[in-house]
This record gives sequence, structure tokens and C-alpha cells, in this order.
Amino acid sequence: MTRRGGMHTILLLALTTLVACGEIEGPTHGIDEQTSRAAVPQDPELAKIYNRSCRNCHTVAATRAPLTGDTAAWSALMDKGMDVLVANVVNGIGGMPPFGLCMSCDADDFEALIRFMAADPPEP
Repeated sequence: MTRRGGMHTILLLALTTLVACGEIEGPTHGIDEQTSRAAVPQDPELAKIYNRSCRNCHTVAATRAPLTGDTAAWSALMDKGMDVLVANVVNGIGGMPPFGLCMSCDADDFEALIRFMAADPPEP
């Protein structure tokens, strides 16, 4: 790969990450970013997926994605039902790209990630 091609790849990845974190469902409330960032799934495999695909948007209020652990923001989403939420992840919604940047995830992975992000964060 040429140096110029490498730079284009880096710029493309950066742009993809910024676009992926666009507005999803509205403002978050009820939790601060520091508390949200501290939450990590206990299951090591789920934690790898979360850290790679979800964490960058769901722990930063400026993305307008519901923050991990913000049960108030997730409540209205959870009322839609898990099938709808998983379909939204698979198809993409708002600024979230299809599959939420996890092309290797299946419906069970998405459901586990949604349940984790929608739950109260563990006590420190």
C-alpha cells in the first residue's frame, strides 16, 4: 500500500467512525458519560464486541445515542420490543449504520448488547 493509499484508508476509517455515531434516537439523560464509560459487560466475549462496536457512540452524550446505563433513555426504546430493537440494529437507524459496526454479530449478540446497555450500570 502506498503512503497516500494508507492515509486515505485512515481518513476513511475516521470518517466512518464519526458518521456512525450520528443521532440515533434523541438526547440522553439520567447518567453521566464517566459512569457510562465505566460499564463493561462481564462476559469477556460480549465485552470485546461492546468495546469494538458499541462503546464509542454509546458512552458519548454528544453522539445523541442512548448512553450505556441510561435506563431513562433506554426505557422508551425497550418499550418497542426486542424484535424491533434488533431489527433497528441490523438495518441501521438514524446515524447508526447497519449491524452497528459488528458484521460478525448475530441476533443473540445484539440482544445481549442491548440488554447490557439498557440496564443500570454496576456499582463501582
